[in-house]
Parts: sequence; structure tokens; C-alpha cells
Amino acid sequence: MTQTDTTATTADLPELLRRFARDACSQEPLYVALCEAAAQDARACALLAEAPPEQRKVNLLLAALHERVLAGAAPALAAYYPSAGGGRAPDAGLAGALADCLASEWPALLQHLRHGATQTNEVARGAAIWPALCEVAGATGARELALLDFGCSAGLNLGVDQYALRYRSDDGAWHARGPVADGQRAEVESRWLGGAPLPVGGWRVVSRHGVDPAPLDPADPRDLRWLQACLWPHDGARRERLARAAAQCQALPITVAQAGDCIAAIEPWLAGLAGGVQPVLLTSWVLYYLPGPQLDRLRQTVDRLAAEQGLAWVCGDLPGLSATAAVHTPPPLPEGESGASATLWTLRRAAGGRVVEQALGWSHPHGRWVAWGGAAGPG
Repeated sequence: MTQTDTTATTADLPELLRRFARDACSQEPLYVALCEAAAQDARACALLAEAPPEQRKVNLLLAALHERVLAGAAPALAAYYPSAGGGRAPDAGLAGALADCLASEWPALLQHLRHGATQTNEVARGAAIWPALCEVAGATGARELALLDFGCSAGLNLGVDQYALRYRSDDGAWHARGPVADGQRAEVESRWLGGAPLPVGGWRVVSRHGVDPAPLDPADPRDLRWLQACLWPHDGARRERLARAAAQCQALPITVAQAGDCIAAIEPWLAGLAGGVQPVLLTSWVLYYLPGPQLDRLRQTVDRLAAEQGLAWVCGDLPGLSATAAVHTPPPLPEGESGASATLWTLRRAAGGRVVEQALGWSHPHGRWVAWGGAAGPG
């Protein structure tokens, strides 16, 4: 999930809910209606206000409600959720079902809002992460990459090279990357926009590590339910993809560690790597959650380690969070696609005796489309 606002005061919450419906989930009719119902429900707004300012996101409230539905604790609301077997279209009864859930599940919902975080790290972002890693290999000459996923959730994006990726170019042709689909692997389909050639590859991941303040375990049913709760209710393909990725990652040599200070964990990770590998820090929709001083500290740390130890940083986030001063403009998008939450992908590394940041391309926040190379705009 994504959001276009950072924090909000209590008085702003009804408009925050309506803006999320308009800009971030316009293709999910249930959530559009649920955001409007919540905007008119004082208790729903009060629940959202319980989240810490940096986590006061509409998607956290929606995920908390979805988790209660998936847990079987909100049957009236579940009737509207395809993810729970419901088929009822949003109607006048939705507001009452929401009120019933708030009344019966308030303690569990409060726990989610006060202490939770949306943590999907959507697997389909691999459609952009894969070409970004190709850029790292091409820029550094490295063929063996060590990944550190910062804010990794359950570490599912650390398996990016093990997923079956398929891109449809503007001429309608399909292009496969990664392993062949076999009915067991997570499969990612994405539109490759513009005329930039699709990278070929030629690198491999030799180390997979993640850090997170509250990491999730894909083998834990409760953690997996929370991951599923962070997805749109109608999207069965995403649920299936996440379930397959979770199963795959359990079989990979992935190390996920809890870290109260994730920035401080970067340098010890670097120190533990074998020689000859290219270290890559990966962040996807993480900067959005960092307060300004923490974001500045992260950039300063990365720049120092890039200069001293060759760290490369692949980042996908809102364009306004890019460290470059250039203005980045999303590419022309297919009909029906909104650019409100378009994700800008950048590569930051040491080159020519200084640290530089390069705009690589754009993607839908859930990987539905990717626009690379010349479509990236100034940067």
C-alpha cells in the first residue's frame, strides 16, 4: 500500500481519508467506500488518531480492519471482502458493519494502530528492483551482489532473483526475466513502458540480509495474515503471489534481524561481508516513514560508506524524497493509471571521487508498470 501524505492532525483526518480514496485506492471500490464511511465515523477517525504521527496513515487503519476480517472476528464487515469470501458490493450497510467492527474489536484495532506498521514490501516491486540491480552491476562491473533490505518487513524482496518476472512492452510482446514460471514460484507481470531496452541480467545475489524495527516471519501464520491484510481485498493475484513468495523465501538463505536502530546496523553488515562482492542497500517506500533528522542521518551514513567501502544504494520512493535537487516528472501513463503515488527509483554510489545519485526510472508502487532509462526524467 502507499500513501501520499506523511502525517496529519486529528482535524485533518476526514480529508486525509477522502484524499487516500481519491489518489491511492481509486481502483479498489470497497476501500473508496470504506474511506468515506470512516471519514463520517467519529470513532474511526479517533482510532486513526491513536497512531503515532509518523504512522498516521490511512493504509494502516485499512490494514487493521482487514486483519480483523481475515481473523474471522468481523463477520458483518467480511461480507464485503472478497479476500474473506465476501461478495457484497459496497452499499448503505457498510457504515453499520464498520461501526460494529469498531465496537467489537476496539482493543485489537487499537493495538494495530498504536504499535503496528504497514509492512507489505510488495513482491511485485521486484519488477523495478530487478532492472535496478542490473544498473548496479553495470555501473560497478560487479557480478556478485550482497543485498541489505532496510525496513525489510518479512524480507520477501530479498528473493527478487528467484521470482518469475514477465514484462509486456509497448508493442505487446512479452519478455521473461529470472527463473521460468513453474506454478510454484511467485510470478510478477508488469508493463515495460517507453523505448528503453529491458536489461538482460548477468549478476547473482550471494548474500541476503534484512533489518527492520519489527520484522515479520513468513512462516508464522499471524505474521502472514498481517502481510495479507496489508493488500487490497479484491486482488487475489497479489494474495497468491505473496503466499508463493513467502513459501519460497523460507527455503532461501535469508537472514532478517530486528534492529531498533536500522541505520546503525548498516556498517556492521558491511564488515561481515566476504571480499569481492558488491554491497547494495535496498529501500522501497521506507524514506516516507522516516522523520527528517533520521532521513538526513541515513543519507550521511550511506554517503560515507559509499565513499569508504563502495556501498551502492537502490531506493524506490516518492520523488519528493529524492536527495537530488532536480525536478523529476513521471512518464506518460496508460489510461486508468494514476501518477499520484508513482515511485521514483534512484541509484546512489561513489563515482569519480564523489557520491552521485542517478535517477533510474519510475514504477507503479505495486509494480504494475515500469518506465526505465530515458523515461526517468532529469537527474
